[in-house]
Amino acid sequence: MNITLRTFKPEDFDTLYEIDQACYEPEVAYSKRELRAYLRFTGSDCLVAEAEGQIAGFCISARRNESGYIVTIDVLPQFRRHHLGTKLLNEIERRLAGNGVHEITLETATGNDSAVAFWTKHGYRNRGVKKNYYPGGRDAFAMSKTVPL
Repeated sequence: MNITLRTFKPEDFDTLYEIDQACYEPEVAYSKRELRAYLRFTGSDCLVAEAEGQIAGFCISARRNESGYIVTIDVLPQFRRHHLGTKLLNEIERRLAGNGVHEITLETATGNDSAVAFWTKHGYRNRGVKKNYYPGGRDAFAMSKTVPL
């Protein structure tokens, strides 16, 4: 599968919103207002992955000084298991490091075994649990990774 990575363009917004809605339960998926806010954060970056002529996934990050944060990484179900998430993550980490980030943090649901395995495989370590982080009282692991200079 040929995967192309590129920077977000404003005309991608509706497609990214639809992908986020497809990837997460309604109470967890971002509203249009939330998604726009993340894309407009100072220090935010959004990387888009295209495969088979369509947007197949994206990753949003934010940074402040030497700290980076993965807001979300979304890959449509039909494109999973093709290393698309890994390609998105590797490039967003490269961009963060290039902007002086030394540590990247994120949250992921404690009950999402595949997501926990993905993050662990890519060097993220569990730093604790955030109780009631998600709607419905679900907990999240706070995870982080030190980025080599």
